[in-house]
Amino acid sequence: MTWKLERRCWMKLNDMRISAVGGTICSIWASLSLGDLFQTALLAAVGTMVSFVTSRLLGKLRKRE
Repeated sequence: MTWKLERRCWMKLNDMRISAVGGTICSIWASLSLGDLFQTALLAAVGTMVSFVTSRLLGKLRKRE
């Protein structure tokens, strides 16, 4: 392969990747609503708090023994 042909093939692959990523982002963006984002953030916060409290309680139980 010549250098120009290699470069052209690489550019085509790069363009295809950018197009695929762009299409994926657009399809995800169109399917999400503000309520879904809020629910996800709320559940993530609750999960974090439960994990934190559980680890603290387990730490206190270990210290007692």
